[in-house]
Amino acid sequence: MNNTYMNWSGGKDSSLCLHRVLEEGRYQVETLLTNVNTSHNRISMHGVRRELLEAQAASIGIPLQTLELSEQPGMEEYEQATLEKVADLKKQGCTHALFGDIFLEDLRLYREENYKARISAVSFLYGKYPRLS
Repeated sequence: MNNTYMNWSGGKDSSLCLHRVLEEGRYQVETLLTNVNTSHNRISMHGVRRELLEAQAASIGIPLQTLELSEQPGMEEYEQATLEKVADLKKQGCTHALFGDIFLEDLRLYREENYKARISAVSFLYGKYPRLS
């Protein structure tokens, strides 16, 4: 089984991804990782309050780690913070990073390219569900 961290946005796609990953049993999810906007104390992607994020992680029973970001980080700041966190997670034994994106090919390719020298990026749900128009 592969030790992983799950990139957790708190939304439907990451919830579905985590459910499917745990159901399949190929990956051992060691921690949830969420980007948090420190100015507003909310999840960067969805604006969900930190308290709700912490309640989600507690109810799931998987430890939570956060990547603390400024209100509007530039790509350089974002990438530097991400690579430092990935290095830390790798030291903790994680060999894979799980992502719950279903359709975002450009984001999947970006992650695969930028993570490949550090950790295996797995877009677990990508391409498994048809687009509805």
